[in-house]
Parts: sequence; structure tokens; C-alpha cells
Amino acid sequence: MKYKILVTASFLVFCIAAKAQQHYLITGTYTTGKSEGIYVYRFNSNDGSAKVASSAKISNPSFVAVSPDEKYVYSVEENAANKGLGGEITAFSFDKKTGTLSFLNRQPSGGDHPCYVSVDKTGKWVAAGNYTSGSLSILPVMADGSLGAVTTTIKHEGLGPSKPRQNSPHVHCTFFSPDNRFLFVPDLGIDKVMIYAFDETTGKLTPAKQPFAESVPGSGPRHICFHPSNKYAYLLQELSGTVTAFKYKNGKLKSRQVISSMPAGDTSFAGSADIHVSPDGKFLYASNRGESNTIAIFSIDQRNGKLSLVGHQSTLGKTPRNFNFDPSGNFLLVANQNSDAIVIFKVDKQTGLLTDTNNRIDAGKPVCLKWISTQ
Repeated sequence: MKYKILVTASFLVFCIAAKAQQHYLITGTYTTGKSEGIYVYRFNSNDGSAKVASSAKISNPSFVAVSPDEKYVYSVEENAANKGLGGEITAFSFDKKTGTLSFLNRQPSGGDHPCYVSVDKTGKWVAAGNYTSGSLSILPVMADGSLGAVTTTIKHEGLGPSKPRQNSPHVHCTFFSPDNRFLFVPDLGIDKVMIYAFDETTGKLTPAKQPFAESVPGSGPRHICFHPSNKYAYLLQELSGTVTAFKYKNGKLKSRQVISSMPAGDTSFAGSADIHVSPDGKFLYASNRGESNTIAIFSIDQRNGKLSLVGHQSTLGKTPRNFNFDPSGNFLLVANQNSDAIVIFKVDKQTGLLTDTNNRIDAGKPVCLKWISTQ
């Protein structure tokens, strides 16, 4: 009897551990090819394998966000129509038992071609970035997870020297600070990261004490991320293919370093797209589209946040739009938009280098990768 109890207990521990290594991968896409919307996969963080769980039909869900409680998913519909109010943000509920998305509602995004969406730490507010209109909007989250109408829209002004990409403002990211007190908004068209103080009670935005951080003219700020210590922030510039390392404190960014994300001697257009710090805070990764199709890997000096190039990894596909680490930090998944595949790499946590697992996820024009636990 004692032996049977021990065996049963061991089996239960094994089952719990195995389930803990299962995660849902939420994949946003462009629907101009074979994709029909958002795809959900069950991902195994033991071996880096994935299986389709479900999908939701929606137009051009190029960027998605997950609520803090993982009960809801919010997606852009990157379109344009109706005199500058053509984009929409769509809300879904998520069932962890089945891995399925259920449509709740959609609201206008307050501008054309929304390309980024994020949820604040309270789960009560959604921020959307409208690329073509050069604007950002705040939408309230209702009690059932659905979205209310836009409460605030801010339209940027200005332009940059790189034509035609910088003929007008182009908001490319709406990123809430780790403490939820600020919203950082890289604008590719005006070479600035706009900084807004955020009131999580009312959803109100006001210019921060430091209202913006400027990039080198013609750089084209795209995405920003923060170090786990919250002492440093990193900005990827799409047009110049550079990363700016900032010292960060209380909503203020102080530039410490600008470093290229491109391979040495590569003078092709960078088209840099996405940037992330590894979960352990030791390495920074940045994707380059254009002709390079690489992930730049940097080590991070923990004393000052500065970067040193470790190397470059081919993404083994075309146009690495976004990428992300799985929740275990063991794998890095790259969404190769124009080769219709998500490539899965194993991460060496000591060196930061990536190794191809030979695992692929067949997906039409994959763009954005987010995670939800199965528990």
C-alpha cells in the first residue's frame, strides 16, 4: 500500500511539472496571405515543440496584448478607412481549458493602421498606437473584459529628415512603464520617444516632466523595452539599425550609448523591428529585417546597462518582424513574416547564443508572439 501511495504521488508530481511546462502561444498575423487571423498554439517548454490549439478569424491582427490576469486578449485590426478612423481594437475572452478565443467586441482605435496595443498593469486600460495617423489612444476595459469607446486620443506633430518614411508622425509602440506610472511612445516619424504620465485611476495622460527623449535625426524609433532591474531601458531604431541604451529612473530616460544592431560591413537597409531583454537580464536581442534577416545579440553590463555585441544569428527565414522568449527562457521564437514560419531557437543562458532546434510552426505572415499559461 505504501509503495502504491508513493508511486501515485510521484505520478501526480510528474503530471503537475509537465503541465507547468505547457504554455499557450498567441500569434498575431497579417491576413493578406494564407492567414485568417489569430492563431493559438500549445507550446512545450521541455522540447520546444508546438501544436495548433485554435484560431480566431479577424482582419490583420498584427499586434496582440494579453491582460494581466490572462483572461482577455486584445488585438489591433491594422486597417484604414472612414476618414482617418479606420483602425480597430478587438477584445476576446480566453479559455485556458480549451485554448480558445471568444469575440467580445471591437472599438475604433482613434486612427489609421493601429500597429501596437498594450494593457496597463491594472488591466483596466488599453493603449493603442496608430501608425499612419501618428496618434495614440486610450480605451477603458469594461467589467466583462470588453472595450469601451476611446477616452483619449493624442496626435503627434512634426517630421524627420528621412523621406518618405518621416514625412509625418508614425506612432509605433505604446509601452507602459514597469511601475505603471508612465506611457512611453516611440514615434518613428519624429525621432522621439514621447513620455506621458499615466493615471491608472482615470486613464488620463499628461506630458511627463521629461516630455520626450530624442533620437539621432533620421533614426526612426520603433520599439522600447526595460531591463528587469528597471534601471535601464533600450530603444530600437528601425531606419538606422541602432539601439540606444538609457539609464532610467522615475519616467526619465538618459542616453548612455548608441550601438549598431547590424552585422559588421552590412550596409543594407536595417529595417530593425523588435527588441527584448532576456528574462535573466543578462542579454539584449534585436531583430533586423531588410536583407539582413538576423537577430543581434548583446551582453548587458549589469553595472551601467551598456551593451557589448556578442554576435548575430540568422533567423533562418525572411523578415523577422517580432520575436519573444518562451516563459521558461529556454527558447526564443522568431516570427519570420515573409517566409510564413515561426522558427524556434534554443537559448544558451551562459553565452546568450542561439541554436536552431529544427522546430518550426507553419503560420501565414506571423508577426506578434505573446504567452498565456495553461494553469
